[in-house]
Amino acid sequence: MPCHAHHTHLSAGRYECKLCLTLHNNEGNYLAHTQGKRHQTNLAKRAAREAKDAPAQPQPNKRKLAPRKSVKIGRPGYTVTKQYDPDTKQHSFLFEIEYPEIEDNSKPRHRFMASYEQKIQSWDKRYQYLLFAAEPYEVIGFKIPSTEIDKSTDKFFSYWDPDKKSYILQLYFKPRAPEINRQPAAPGTVPNGTGGPPGAPPRPPSQPQALPPPPPNAPMGMPPRIPPPPMSGLQPPPPPPPLANGPPRSIPPPPPSGGPMANFTPGAPPPRPPMQGYPGPQQ
Repeated sequence: MPCHAHHTHLSAGRYECKLCLTLHNNEGNYLAHTQGKRHQTNLAKRAAREAKDAPAQPQPNKRKLAPRKSVKIGRPGYTVTKQYDPDTKQHSFLFEIEYPEIEDNSKPRHRFMASYEQKIQSWDKRYQYLLFAAEPYEVIGFKIPSTEIDKSTDKFFSYWDPDKKSYILQLYFKPRAPEINRQPAAPGTVPNGTGGPPGAPPRPPSQPQALPPPPPNAPMGMPPRIPPPPMSGLQPPPPPPPLANGPPRSIPPPPPSGGPMANFTPGAPPPRPPMQGYPGPQQ
């Protein structure tokens, strides 16, 4: 019950606390009294007395759920099929879980679990887990890529066949951005990536490097040819080593015409002497 219900406003601006049977000259003094220890103690005593005198009310029955204990009979058999749709460029999985000994009037369940929820393997944000559960079989899980799943009706569905005791689930992953349609190159760009931002004017072609001007006293005509730069990794051949006997001797000039060697031809065999007649037998 609020504190202001225990006071009475008397004449001349005075207040009376009916709970503590005290008088107060002004409102501020009365409010300070309501926060004091005496007033709070009397409030607690009155609440305990009212609770003791009140009739006992029946408490609502709380349903206690005992944890279900069942004997596990092992892991179910399963088949996983990987598929790829070339038209939509989507990867998919088809799971077939066999539950021949499943409990009556029960159906298998599945659940997606993030990598950080499990404590068996190290956390990896690139993967997630797909769990299947049915009594009395153990829970089995499959590690799949952590890619967004296509939840459309014809792409994602699950089905329980009570006759064959087989649970089927199919899921498709949404295609990645590069696999859908690559965006065309922005205007002003070239294949080698030297273009500017979109909307910028194209870069002008580079000007060829101009040749240096000729010296002032050079003759008129064709400009002198610039020797090609040496090829990288190739050096000019070294000079020949000096001879042990000094510098080579110069070749003497040929003799003047009319001498004994006038008809000498370099490289030709020397002339043979004329044949002398063989003296025959004397008569």
